[in-house]
Amino acid sequence: MNNAIVIGAGPAGLSGAISMAQQGLKVTVIDEYMKAGGRLLGQLYEEPTGGWWNGVKESANLYNSALSLGVDFKLSTPVSNIEKIDGQWVVYTNEHTYTTPNLLLATGAAELPIPIPGWTLPGVMSVGAAQVMTNVHRVKPGNKGVIVGVNVLSSAIAMELKIANIEVACIALPRLTKVSEETGNPLTVMNSLLNVAHMAPSQLVKMGSKLMKNDFLKKMGITFYPKKGMKMWDIPIMLRKAVIEIYGNNSVDGVILADISPSGEIIPGTETKISADFVCIAGGLYPLAELAALAGCPFHWIEELGGYVPLHNEKMETVLDGLYVAGNITGIEGAKIAIKQGHLAGLTIANKNYHGKLEQEIQDALQQLNSTRENAFIQFHPDINIGKQKLQQYWIKHQQDIKLVKN
Repeated sequence: MNNAIVIGAGPAGLSGAISMAQQGLKVTVIDEYMKAGGRLLGQLYEEPTGGWWNGVKESANLYNSALSLGVDFKLSTPVSNIEKIDGQWVVYTNEHTYTTPNLLLATGAAELPIPIPGWTLPGVMSVGAAQVMTNVHRVKPGNKGVIVGVNVLSSAIAMELKIANIEVACIALPRLTKVSEETGNPLTVMNSLLNVAHMAPSQLVKMGSKLMKNDFLKKMGITFYPKKGMKMWDIPIMLRKAVIEIYGNNSVDGVILADISPSGEIIPGTETKISADFVCIAGGLYPLAELAALAGCPFHWIEELGGYVPLHNEKMETVLDGLYVAGNITGIEGAKIAIKQGHLAGLTIANKNYHGKLEQEIQDALQQLNSTRENAFIQFHPDINIGKQKLQQYWIKHQQDIKLVKN
Protein backbone atom coordinates (compact mmCIF):
# COMPACT_ATOMS: atom_id res chain seq x y z
CA MET A 1 0.00 0.00 0.00
CA ASN A 2 1.12 3.55 -0.69
CA ASN A 3 1.88 5.82 2.24
CA ALA A 4 0.50 8.61 0.05
CA ILE A 5 -1.00 9.24 -3.36
CA VAL A 6 -0.65 12.53 -5.19
CA ILE A 7 -3.18 13.47 -7.88
CA GLY A 8 -1.56 15.94 -10.22
CA ALA A 9 2.01 15.92 -11.57
CA GLY A 10 2.40 19.68 -11.79
CA PRO A 11 4.87 21.71 -9.72
CA ALA A 12 2.91 21.27 -6.48
CA GLY A 13 2.37 17.55 -6.92
CA LEU A 14 5.97 16.84 -7.92
CA SER A 15 7.35 18.87 -5.04
CA GLY A 16 5.01 17.19 -2.57
CA ALA A 17 6.01 13.75 -3.79
CA ILE A 18 9.70 14.61 -3.47
CA SER A 19 9.28 15.87 0.10
CA MET A 20 7.47 12.73 1.17
CA ALA A 21 9.90 10.40 -0.59
CA GLN A 22 12.83 12.17 1.07
CA GLN A 23 11.25 11.25 4.38
CA GLY A 24 11.05 7.60 3.37
CA LEU A 25 7.38 7.42 2.38
CA LYS A 26 6.18 5.30 -0.52
CA VAL A 27 4.47 7.65 -2.95
CA THR A 28 2.50 7.29 -6.19
CA VAL A 29 1.72 10.25 -8.46
CA ILE A 30 -1.25 10.04 -10.83
CA ASP A 31 -1.84 12.46 -13.71
CA GLU A 32 -4.02 12.37 -16.82
CA TYR A 33 -1.37 14.00 -19.04
CA MET A 34 1.32 11.98 -20.80
CA LYS A 35 4.14 14.02 -19.29
CA ALA A 36 4.85 15.35 -15.80
CA GLY A 37 4.99 19.11 -15.23
CA GLY A 38 1.44 20.42 -15.59
CA ARG A 39 1.20 24.11 -16.48
CA LEU A 40 4.85 24.50 -15.56
CA LEU A 41 5.74 22.90 -18.90
CA GLY A 42 4.57 25.93 -20.86
CA GLN A 43 6.33 28.64 -18.88
CA LEU A 44 9.23 30.64 -20.28
CA TYR A 45 10.10 34.15 -19.16
CA GLU A 46 13.02 36.34 -18.15
CA GLU A 47 13.38 37.00 -14.43
CA PRO A 48 14.46 40.29 -12.79
CA THR A 49 17.93 38.82 -12.23
CA GLY A 50 18.37 38.43 -16.00
CA GLY A 51 18.13 34.64 -15.87
CA TRP A 52 15.39 32.64 -17.58
CA TRP A 53 12.66 30.58 -15.97
CA ASN A 54 12.30 27.60 -18.30
CA GLY A 55 9.35 25.45 -17.31
CA VAL A 56 10.42 22.47 -19.41
CA LYS A 57 13.77 22.28 -17.63
CA GLU A 58 12.23 22.91 -14.20
CA SER A 59 9.68 20.15 -14.79
CA ALA A 60 12.39 17.72 -15.89
CA ASN A 61 14.46 18.50 -12.79
CA LEU A 62 11.53 17.86 -10.46
CA TYR A 63 10.45 14.72 -12.29
CA ASN A 64 13.95 13.23 -12.33
CA SER A 65 14.41 14.04 -8.63
CA ALA A 66 11.16 12.24 -7.82
CA LEU A 67 12.16 9.22 -9.91
CA SER A 68 15.56 9.02 -8.20
CA LEU A 69 13.77 8.86 -4.85
CA GLY A 70 11.59 5.95 -5.95
CA VAL A 71 8.34 7.82 -6.61
CA ASP A 72 5.99 5.76 -8.79
CA PHE A 73 4.27 7.61 -11.66
CA LYS A 74 1.01 6.72 -13.35
CA LEU A 75 0.81 9.13 -16.27
CA SER A 76 -1.89 9.20 -18.98
CA THR A 77 -4.17 8.05 -16.17
CA PRO A 78 -7.34 10.09 -15.55
CA VAL A 79 -8.95 9.92 -12.11
CA SER A 80 -12.71 9.47 -12.25
CA ASN A 81 -13.63 9.43 -8.55
CA ILE A 82 -12.32 9.43 -5.00
CA GLU A 83 -14.02 8.34 -1.80
CA LYS A 84 -13.14 7.25 1.70
CA ILE A 85 -13.88 3.67 2.72
CA ASP A 86 -12.92 2.15 6.08
CA GLY A 87 -10.45 4.93 6.86
CA GLN A 88 -8.68 4.70 3.48
CA TRP A 89 -8.89 7.01 0.48
CA VAL A 90 -9.88 5.10 -2.62
CA VAL A 91 -8.80 6.53 -5.98
CA TYR A 92 -10.55 5.24 -9.10
CA THR A 93 -8.82 5.45 -12.48
CA ASN A 94 -9.62 4.00 -15.90
CA GLU A 95 -7.33 1.03 -15.26
CA HIS A 96 -6.88 0.42 -11.53
CA THR A 97 -8.17 1.35 -8.10
CA TYR A 98 -5.66 2.60 -5.55
CA THR A 99 -5.95 2.98 -1.78
CA THR A 100 -4.00 5.16 0.62
CA PRO A 101 -4.34 6.74 4.07
CA ASN A 102 -3.04 10.07 2.73
CA LEU A 103 -4.20 11.81 -0.43
CA LEU A 104 -2.72 15.04 -1.79
CA LEU A 105 -4.81 16.88 -4.38
CA ALA A 106 -2.62 19.03 -6.61
CA THR A 107 -4.99 19.31 -9.54
CA GLY A 108 -4.07 22.88 -10.49
CA ALA A 109 -6.29 25.30 -12.36
CA ALA A 110 -8.45 25.47 -15.46
CA GLU A 111 -9.06 28.28 -17.92
CA LEU A 112 -12.28 30.24 -17.99
CA PRO A 113 -13.82 30.47 -21.47
CA ILE A 114 -15.34 33.66 -22.90
CA PRO A 115 -18.06 33.02 -25.53
CA ILE A 116 -17.57 35.25 -28.59
CA PRO A 117 -19.40 34.99 -31.93
CA GLY A 118 -17.18 32.88 -34.17
CA TRP A 119 -15.31 31.14 -31.35
CA THR A 120 -16.01 27.69 -32.82
CA LEU A 121 -13.91 28.41 -35.92
CA PRO A 122 -10.70 26.40 -36.38
CA GLY A 123 -7.84 28.55 -35.16
CA VAL A 124 -9.60 29.74 -31.99
CA MET A 125 -8.05 28.38 -28.82
CA SER A 126 -7.43 29.18 -25.18
CA VAL A 127 -4.34 31.23 -24.47
CA GLY A 128 -3.00 28.32 -22.43
CA ALA A 129 -3.31 26.03 -25.46
CA ALA A 130 -1.21 28.48 -27.49
CA GLN A 131 1.37 28.48 -24.71
CA VAL A 132 1.61 24.68 -24.67
CA MET A 133 1.79 24.46 -28.48
CA THR A 134 4.59 27.03 -28.58
CA ASN A 135 6.71 26.25 -25.53
CA VAL A 136 6.12 22.51 -25.09
CA HIS A 137 5.49 21.09 -28.56
CA ARG A 138 7.43 23.81 -30.44
CA VAL A 139 4.55 24.30 -32.89
CA LYS A 140 3.38 27.76 -33.87
CA PRO A 141 -0.38 28.25 -33.31
CA GLY A 142 -0.24 30.58 -36.34
CA ASN A 143 1.69 33.43 -37.83
CA LYS A 144 -0.40 36.36 -36.61
CA GLY A 145 -2.79 36.26 -33.68
CA VAL A 146 -5.14 38.32 -31.55
CA ILE A 147 -5.56 37.70 -27.83
CA VAL A 148 -8.99 38.40 -26.34
CA GLY A 149 -8.78 39.17 -22.63
CA VAL A 150 -6.30 41.40 -20.82
CA ASN A 151 -5.00 39.79 -17.65
CA VAL A 152 -1.78 38.56 -16.07
CA LEU A 153 -1.92 35.22 -17.87
CA SER A 154 -2.55 36.65 -21.34
CA SER A 155 0.11 39.32 -20.87
CA ALA A 156 2.74 36.80 -19.82
CA ILE A 157 1.90 34.38 -22.64
CA ALA A 158 1.86 37.20 -25.21
CA MET A 159 5.45 37.91 -24.20
CA GLU A 160 6.29 34.22 -24.66
CA LEU A 161 4.72 34.20 -28.14
CA LYS A 162 6.82 37.20 -29.09
CA ILE A 163 9.95 35.37 -27.92
CA ALA A 164 8.96 32.55 -30.33
CA ASN A 165 8.77 35.11 -33.16
CA ILE A 166 4.99 34.88 -33.42
CA GLU A 167 3.24 38.16 -34.23
CA VAL A 168 0.57 39.26 -31.77
CA ALA A 169 -1.47 42.00 -33.45
CA CYS A 170 -3.05 43.16 -30.20
CA ILE A 171 -4.52 42.17 -26.86
CA ALA A 172 -8.05 43.52 -26.52
CA LEU A 173 -11.03 43.13 -24.22
CA PRO A 174 -14.03 40.90 -24.89
CA ARG A 175 -17.40 42.55 -25.39
CA LEU A 176 -18.99 43.41 -22.04
CA THR A 177 -21.78 40.95 -21.20
CA LYS A 178 -23.10 39.30 -18.06
CA VAL A 179 -20.66 36.45 -18.71
CA SER A 180 -17.66 38.75 -19.31
CA GLU A 181 -18.59 41.29 -16.64
CA GLU A 182 -15.15 41.25 -15.02
CA THR A 183 -13.01 40.68 -18.11
CA GLY A 184 -14.86 43.25 -20.23
CA ASN A 185 -14.78 46.15 -17.77
CA PRO A 186 -11.85 48.49 -18.58
CA LEU A 187 -11.37 49.74 -15.02
CA THR A 188 -11.36 46.25 -13.52
CA VAL A 189 -8.95 45.07 -16.18
CA MET A 190 -6.61 48.00 -15.56
CA ASN A 191 -6.11 46.81 -11.98
CA SER A 192 -5.00 43.43 -13.35
CA LEU A 193 -2.73 44.99 -15.95
CA LEU A 194 -0.91 47.06 -13.32
CA ASN A 195 0.28 43.80 -11.76
CA VAL A 196 2.42 42.98 -14.81
CA ALA A 197 3.56 46.50 -15.74
CA HIS A 198 6.89 45.80 -14.05
CA MET A 199 7.53 43.16 -16.73
CA ALA A 200 7.25 45.67 -19.58
CA PRO A 201 10.46 46.76 -21.30
CA SER A 202 9.02 50.27 -21.66
CA GLN A 203 10.11 52.64 -18.87
CA LEU A 204 7.08 54.83 -19.72
CA VAL A 205 4.71 51.98 -18.91
CA LYS A 206 6.58 51.18 -15.69
CA MET A 207 6.55 54.80 -14.52
CA GLY A 208 2.91 55.28 -15.47
CA SER A 209 1.86 52.21 -13.52
CA LYS A 210 3.47 53.58 -10.35
CA LEU A 211 1.34 56.73 -10.62
CA MET A 212 -1.93 54.77 -10.81
CA LYS A 213 -2.32 54.27 -7.08
CA ASN A 214 -5.86 55.51 -6.39
CA ASP A 215 -9.28 55.09 -8.00
CA PHE A 216 -9.46 58.68 -9.26
CA LEU A 217 -6.21 58.37 -11.20
CA LYS A 218 -7.29 54.98 -12.52
CA LYS A 219 -10.58 56.42 -13.83
CA MET A 220 -8.68 59.29 -15.43
CA GLY A 221 -6.27 56.78 -16.93
CA ILE A 222 -9.11 54.79 -18.50
CA THR A 223 -10.87 57.94 -19.77
CA PHE A 224 -7.77 59.15 -21.60
CA TYR A 225 -6.35 55.74 -22.47
CA PRO A 226 -5.22 55.77 -26.14
CA LYS A 227 -7.72 54.14 -28.51
CA LYS A 228 -4.83 52.46 -30.32
CA GLY A 229 -3.60 51.08 -27.02
CA MET A 230 -0.27 51.23 -25.22
CA LYS A 231 2.49 48.89 -26.23
CA MET A 232 4.13 46.29 -24.02
CA TRP A 233 6.77 44.13 -25.75
CA ASP A 234 5.69 46.00 -28.94
CA ILE A 235 2.16 44.56 -28.55
CA PRO A 236 -0.75 47.05 -28.35
CA ILE A 237 -2.70 46.52 -25.13
CA MET A 238 -6.17 47.84 -25.92
CA LEU A 239 -8.39 48.73 -22.96
CA ARG A 240 -10.71 50.92 -25.05
CA LYS A 241 -11.47 48.37 -27.77
CA ALA A 242 -13.35 45.09 -27.59
CA VAL A 243 -13.50 42.07 -29.88
CA ILE A 244 -17.13 41.71 -30.87
CA GLU A 245 -16.73 38.93 -33.44
CA ILE A 246 -14.25 36.42 -34.81
CA TYR A 247 -14.76 36.03 -38.55
CA GLY A 248 -13.69 33.55 -41.22
CA ASN A 249 -15.06 30.97 -43.62
CA ASN A 250 -13.39 27.65 -42.86
CA SER A 251 -10.94 29.03 -40.29
CA VAL A 252 -10.01 32.28 -38.57
CA ASP A 253 -9.45 35.21 -40.94
CA GLY A 254 -9.52 37.93 -38.29
CA VAL A 255 -11.54 39.76 -35.67
CA ILE A 256 -13.89 42.72 -35.61
CA LEU A 257 -12.97 45.37 -33.03
CA ALA A 258 -15.14 48.21 -31.74
CA ASP A 259 -14.35 51.20 -29.55
CA ILE A 260 -15.79 51.06 -26.05
CA SER A 261 -16.59 53.70 -23.45
CA PRO A 262 -14.69 53.88 -20.13
CA SER A 263 -17.45 51.73 -18.62
CA GLY A 264 -17.25 49.12 -21.39
CA GLU A 265 -20.24 49.93 -23.66
CA ILE A 266 -19.78 49.48 -27.41
CA ILE A 267 -19.67 52.74 -29.38
CA PRO A 268 -21.71 52.13 -32.58
CA GLY A 269 -20.07 52.89 -35.90
CA THR A 270 -16.50 52.31 -34.70
CA GLU A 271 -16.12 48.74 -35.97
CA THR A 272 -12.84 47.83 -37.66
CA LYS A 273 -11.26 44.57 -38.81
CA ILE A 274 -7.86 43.12 -37.94
CA SER A 275 -6.58 40.17 -39.95
CA ALA A 276 -5.26 37.15 -38.05
CA ASP A 277 -4.94 33.41 -38.55
CA PHE A 278 -5.44 32.47 -34.90
CA VAL A 279 -7.25 33.89 -31.87
CA CYS A 280 -6.50 33.17 -28.22
CA ILE A 281 -9.24 33.57 -25.63
CA ALA A 282 -7.99 34.47 -22.15
CA GLY A 283 -10.69 34.46 -19.51
CA GLY A 284 -8.33 33.83 -16.60
CA LEU A 285 -7.89 30.81 -14.35
CA TYR A 286 -9.94 29.20 -11.60
CA PRO A 287 -9.02 26.46 -9.07
CA LEU A 288 -9.70 22.99 -10.44
CA ALA A 289 -11.29 21.46 -7.37
CA GLU A 290 -13.88 18.93 -8.56
CA LEU A 291 -12.14 15.99 -6.88
CA ALA A 292 -12.16 17.80 -3.54
CA ALA A 293 -15.88 18.35 -4.03
CA LEU A 294 -16.37 14.63 -4.71
CA ALA A 295 -14.57 13.89 -1.45
CA GLY A 296 -17.05 16.07 0.43
CA CYS A 297 -14.62 18.85 1.34
CA PRO A 298 -16.34 22.17 2.20
CA PHE A 299 -15.65 25.14 -0.08
CA HIS A 300 -15.63 28.91 0.13
CA TRP A 301 -15.84 31.49 -2.64
CA ILE A 302 -12.88 33.84 -2.23
CA GLU A 303 -12.53 36.30 -5.09
CA GLU A 304 -8.95 37.18 -4.16
CA LEU A 305 -7.97 33.52 -4.68
CA GLY A 306 -9.71 33.17 -8.03
CA GLY A 307 -12.91 31.29 -7.14
CA TYR A 308 -14.09 28.43 -4.94
CA VAL A 309 -11.30 26.86 -2.89
CA PRO A 310 -11.47 23.84 -0.55
CA LEU A 311 -11.26 24.77 3.11
CA HIS A 312 -7.75 24.10 4.43
CA ASN A 313 -5.28 25.44 6.95
CA GLU A 314 -1.82 26.95 6.43
CA LYS A 315 -0.24 23.48 6.62
CA MET A 316 -2.33 22.39 3.59
CA GLU A 317 -4.62 20.09 5.63
CA THR A 318 -8.31 20.00 4.74
CA VAL A 319 -11.04 19.31 7.29
CA LEU A 320 -11.17 15.68 6.07
CA ASP A 321 -8.67 13.39 7.75
CA GLY A 322 -5.91 12.33 5.38
CA LEU A 323 -6.86 14.78 2.60
CA TYR A 324 -4.43 17.56 1.68
CA VAL A 325 -4.23 20.21 -1.04
CA ALA A 326 -1.44 22.21 -2.70
CA GLY A 327 -0.94 24.43 -5.71
CA ASN A 328 -3.57 26.33 -7.67
CA ILE A 329 -6.41 24.29 -6.21
CA THR A 330 -5.83 26.51 -3.15
CA GLY A 331 -5.84 29.80 -5.11
CA ILE A 332 -4.33 31.06 -8.36
CA GLU A 333 -0.62 31.80 -7.94
CA GLY A 334 2.65 31.12 -9.74
CA ALA A 335 4.60 27.89 -10.13
CA LYS A 336 7.28 28.83 -7.61
CA ILE A 337 4.63 29.23 -4.93
CA ALA A 338 3.03 25.93 -5.95
CA ILE A 339 6.40 24.22 -5.49
CA LYS A 340 6.68 25.62 -1.97
CA GLN A 341 3.11 24.59 -1.16
CA GLY A 342 3.78 21.06 -2.38
CA HIS A 343 6.90 20.86 -0.23
CA LEU A 344 4.91 22.03 2.79
CA ALA A 345 2.08 19.58 2.15
CA GLY A 346 4.55 16.72 1.76
CA LEU A 347 6.18 17.55 5.09
CA THR A 348 2.78 17.78 6.78
CA ILE A 349 1.87 14.31 5.54
CA ALA A 350 5.25 12.89 6.56
CA ASN A 351 4.93 14.57 9.96
CA LYS A 352 1.67 12.73 10.54
CA ASN A 353 3.40 9.47 9.66
CA TYR A 354 6.27 10.25 12.07
CA HIS A 355 4.08 11.45 14.95
CA GLY A 356 5.05 15.13 14.94
CA LYS A 357 8.82 14.88 14.56
CA LEU A 358 8.99 17.33 11.63
CA GLU A 359 7.41 20.40 13.22
CA GLN A 360 10.54 22.54 12.79
CA GLU A 361 10.83 21.54 9.14
CA ILE A 362 7.19 22.52 8.65
CA GLN A 363 7.74 25.93 10.21
CA ASP A 364 10.76 26.48 7.96
CA ALA A 365 8.68 25.50 4.93
CA LEU A 366 5.93 27.92 5.94
CA GLN A 367 8.47 30.72 6.17
CA GLN A 368 9.85 29.83 2.73
CA LEU A 369 6.35 29.83 1.25
CA ASN A 370 5.48 33.24 2.67
CA SER A 371 8.77 34.69 1.47
CA THR A 372 8.25 33.30 -2.04
CA ARG A 373 4.74 34.75 -2.15
CA GLU A 374 5.95 38.13 -0.94
CA ASN A 375 8.60 38.31 -3.67
CA ALA A 376 6.59 36.76 -6.51
CA PHE A 377 7.52 38.19 -9.92
CA ILE A 378 4.06 37.48 -11.35
CA GLN A 379 0.98 38.00 -9.17
CA PHE A 380 -2.29 36.78 -10.64
CA HIS A 381 -4.37 38.43 -7.91
CA PRO A 382 -3.11 41.59 -6.19
CA ASP A 383 -4.88 40.86 -2.91
CA ILE A 384 -3.76 37.24 -2.50
CA ASN A 385 -2.76 37.81 1.14
CA ILE A 386 -6.23 39.15 1.94
CA GLY A 387 -7.69 36.02 0.37
CA LYS A 388 -5.46 33.78 2.45
CA GLN A 389 -6.47 35.65 5.60
CA LYS A 390 -10.15 35.14 4.76
CA LEU A 391 -9.53 31.45 4.27
CA GLN A 392 -7.84 31.12 7.66
CA GLN A 393 -10.76 32.92 9.30
CA TYR A 394 -13.12 30.37 7.74
CA TRP A 395 -10.85 27.60 9.05
CA ILE A 396 -10.87 28.99 12.60
CA LYS A 397 -14.66 29.32 12.53
CA HIS A 398 -15.02 25.75 11.28
CA GLN A 399 -12.81 24.45 14.10
CA GLN A 400 -14.83 26.44 16.64
CA ASP A 401 -18.09 25.03 15.25
CA ILE A 402 -16.75 21.50 15.59
CA LYS A 403 -15.90 22.14 19.28
CA LEU A 404 -19.39 23.50 19.91
CA VAL A 405 -20.98 20.39 18.38
CA LYS A 406 -18.77 18.10 20.49
CA ASN A 407 -19.61 19.97 23.68
